[in-house]
Amino acid sequence: MPSVLFVCVHNAGRSQMAAGWLRELAGDRVEVRSAGSAPADRINPVAVEAMNEVGIDITGAQPKVLTTDAVEASDVVITMGCGDACPIFPGRRYEDWKLDDPAGQGVEAVREIRDEIKSRVEKLLADLLPA
Repeated sequence: MPSVLFVCVHNAGRSQMAAGWLRELAGDRVEVRSAGSAPADRINPVAVEAMNEVGIDITGAQPKVLTTDAVEASDVVITMGCGDACPIFPGRRYEDWKLDDPAGQGVEAVREIRDEIKSRVEKLLADLLPA
């Protein structure tokens, strides 16, 4: 089973929405992790609201610190604006998704980020689990 790690700075918005989408779309066919280089105290409530609008509940998610173990245990590492904070290991697939940070933004802006993340997760999933 492929495993994917989503990383952003605070692990409170983008990476949590991406993890929520991948869990929703892949079910138990992909192992999903998320972490942050400087985790926040809690998930961004606007990200929670935007995901609830599409029927995905991420309220139980908790920001986690990025560890070397999490990267080593993942086949694919998707970074979102955390620069060089993510350790690089040979044999892993790395992608950097340029996405606006939802921190401090209203739900209208976060909806656009959410929908962009969904599109990217769908492409990733098609690549990981070909029909």
